[in-house]
Amino acid sequence: MEIKEKILMIEDEKGICNFITTVLSSHGYEPLTAYTGEEAMRMISSHCPDLILLDLGLPDMDGSKIISYVRKWSQLPIIVVSARTHETEKVSALDLGADDYITKPFGADELLARIRTAIRHTRTSAYTSSMMPNGRFQAGALVIDYDKYRVYINGSDAGLTQNEFKLVALLGKNAGRVLTYDTIMRELWGPNAGEDNQILRVNMANIRRKIEKNPATPQYIFTEIGVGYRMVSGDELS
Repeated sequence: MEIKEKILMIEDEKGICNFITTVLSSHGYEPLTAYTGEEAMRMISSHCPDLILLDLGLPDMDGSKIISYVRKWSQLPIIVVSARTHETEKVSALDLGADDYITKPFGADELLARIRTAIRHTRTSAYTSSMMPNGRFQAGALVIDYDKYRVYINGSDAGLTQNEFKLVALLGKNAGRVLTYDTIMRELWGPNAGEDNQILRVNMANIRRKIEKNPATPQYIFTEIGVGYRMVSGDELS
């Protein structure tokens, strides 16, 4: 018998729950629903879902508490689904440990794509962190060779500097996930990098000139305005 992946929706708007339930059921997932934070915490422990869809505006607590609760003991993928559009809300949720953030309203195709990416990334991250430095990441014509410390586009060396390679390599290891500016700065320049991300923006502009056919409309590395960057996942361009 086929085992269905369980998706826990933590959402108090029943209309949205019904919509998501229909979408998930029709695409082979097993939907579960919690309408409050307390109910969600019980269900996370008892039902062991494969992924959480989390609304931040719960009736009994802020959804960010759910993220903190889960991240104390698990890397269970969490996608925030919220009507909150302010950049600081997105950054806060991602920095707490959410894997992705979708703003309401959203379409079924986008939701399903984000779910597939989050589940795939979580299931492979346990070994890609050790394997990828000696392997390759590919998305369309872009190839990151972790062994040679090179990035290739259409088979040719993109000519990235050391810092540019480090940035692309980090995004490749987290393909499909949004990494906040602060997260990237800490990873590449250490905990004392500060809040000025101008050096990061300059590096990204240079990278795009080297790997993107049209830097103004990138197909490999996307900007989440005011939040961070996301590398396209390998199968999005396959």
